Amino acid sequence: MFVAGFPAGAWGTNCYLVAPAAGEECVIVDPGHEAAQGVEDLVREHGLKPVAVLLTHGHIDHIASVVPVCGARGVPAWIHPEDRYMMKDPGRGLGRALGQQIMGSITVGEPDDVRELTDGSVLELAGLELTVDHAPGHTRGSVTFRTPSSDRIPPVLFSGDLLFAGSIGRTDLPGGDSEAIMRSLTRVCLPLDDETVVLSGHGSQTTIGRERATNPYLLQAAGAQDAPAHPRRGM
Repeated sequence: MFVAGFPAGAWGTNCYLVAPAAGEECVIVDPGHEAAQGVEDLVREHGLKPVAVLLTHGHIDHIASVVPVCGARGVPAWIHPEDRYMMKDPGRGLGRALGQQIMGSITVGEPDDVRELTDGSVLELAGLELTVDHAPGHTRGSVTFRTPSSDRIPPVLFSGDLLFAGSIGRTDLPGGDSEAIMRSLTRVCLPLDDETVVLSGHGSQTTIGRERATNPYLLQAAGAQDAPAHPRRGM
């Protein structure tokens, strides 16, 4: 499997292009603020053909470039129905004060073709098989995308703002829920194999095994320690 990614825009949100191999069809995960040019550069460099945009959740730092990216290629965007409202009104997902501060300089909307994700569904796109897991807590409609296990390559989890290297997503914005995110970590992340590569919405690559051993929130989810007092991340 081929994965190319880059941190985009003011919030350094990771955008990923995923394909069976260079030169083939691909999906685009989380084209956020100022991501359109980076997407075009990678498409051109690696000879890729985008067929869909996949969104881990509806916060503006993950969806700001959806309309230009989808429009340039005539491809659909996939999002969980509980976060779809943020495509037209992303300020509602940030709260009044933060929304007014951020949204003054950003124009967004829905692309022509929006499709809704469901928990446990398997997307077969661009020659890839991606399982959708609903993972509320950061937002009500947060999801992850994971590839199947293989003898040749380790599985990959596109975790959005559920799980980061050493931390998890914040839960203090509208739709956030601390108890729900801990349940999502338990249900979605803990059952995965240790070698699963985690490509998150912000920060560096990690693995489930590394996070299982060191991430205070996964340790708490596994019942290994008391609630941690570590900062959470994401918008």
